Amino acid sequence: MKLYKVASLLLLCCLFTSFTTHKFYVSTTNLEYVPEEKSVQIITKIFIDDVENAIKERYGVETSLDTNKETEADRNFLKKYILQKLQVKVNDKEQDMNYIGIEYDIDIVKAYIEIEGVRNLKTLEIENTVLMDMFEEQQNIIHIKTPEMRRSIILEKENPKGLLNFD
Repeated sequence: MKLYKVASLLLLCCLFTSFTTHKFYVSTTNLEYVPEEKSVQIITKIFIDDVENAIKERYGVETSLDTNKETEADRNFLKKYILQKLQVKVNDKEQDMNYIGIEYDIDIVKAYIEIEGVRNLKTLEIENTVLMDMFEEQQNIIHIKTPEMRRSIILEKENPKGLLNFD
């Protein structure tokens, strides 16, 4: 009888979790101001399957990221996509971003970017529209760290920009 109750409970749990399974539409971007290096260091994390679909939709090409089929062209489309969808202004000036490279972590791609020559950080404005043209529910979480503070903001399709003052 006890085994029957446990089996019934497991079956119910499986049924309920299958009905509530929902895909997250989220990316995470970490920005860290490092005064000693006069730079803002950026790591953005995106689900691989979502960004592959976005590249296909935007550029009309199939990519195979994090597979043995991955090509230099695939990596270049990823770079192009990220740099078009992520803009940063430091002290009210749009910045050139140095795309350093990528790394894979299970089903996520991490892109490493740096903004050099930042001597003094007064304001930081970020616009992150990664995957927003693909998913209405897309949220891009931004974490900002300086030696003095940490802040986080959530960007959505209706509000894809955030501005922080450090004065």
